[in-house]
Amino acid sequence: MALTPRQKQVLDFIAGFVEEHAYCPSYEEIAGGLDLASLATVHKHITALESKKYLRRSFNQSRSLELAPRYFEETRRRGAPAPASLEVPLEGRIAAGTPVEAFSGRETVNFADFAGDRDTYALEVSGESMIEDHICSGDYVLVERTTEVRNGDIVVALVCGSETTLKRIYREGDSIRLQPANSAMEPIRVPASDVNVQGRVLAVLRKYR
Repeated sequence: MALTPRQKQVLDFIAGFVEEHAYCPSYEEIAGGLDLASLATVHKHITALESKKYLRRSFNQSRSLELAPRYFEETRRRGAPAPASLEVPLEGRIAAGTPVEAFSGRETVNFADFAGDRDTYALEVSGESMIEDHICSGDYVLVERTTEVRNGDIVVALVCGSETTLKRIYREGDSIRLQPANSAMEPIRVPASDVNVQGRVLAVLRKYR
């Protein structure tokens, strides 16, 4: 189904916002950015774009919108510029002791392994429950959107349909143990039916400035 001019404008605004901020805009930001009369109007356009498979909504998140695979497929077909490089120079190894020689070659580290997949997203960590795994409040975790996880994986889990938490997961019979990496905290033990795994942690990012 073709997009109306207004629907394309909304979609282009969302894509541009994501390019600039690395997350989707709220309904209020869409309304303000496009001078739309009301949030109901925004909701109407979002619903239409979702039905046409250009957007999808992830519930239980404050910013629930995301661009769907159809948008990226059509962008590639139109010959739009490729995303910016996800490579940075690899210039050596460093030890927390004696110095280590830098590499003489021009190797790079490609972060597309982490961030090049549309099923990878980031979450900001809040709280101290994973500090013994060196995941601190204010860090960002890169998460692969999957339900296939193994015992011991660090996962994003929705518990009882209301609370999302970051923990290591262990299946124990008909129950699941969500284990914090903080010896001062108790694990969460719930029936397996009460846990919805939303993703597996791939990497941790920390900004120092």
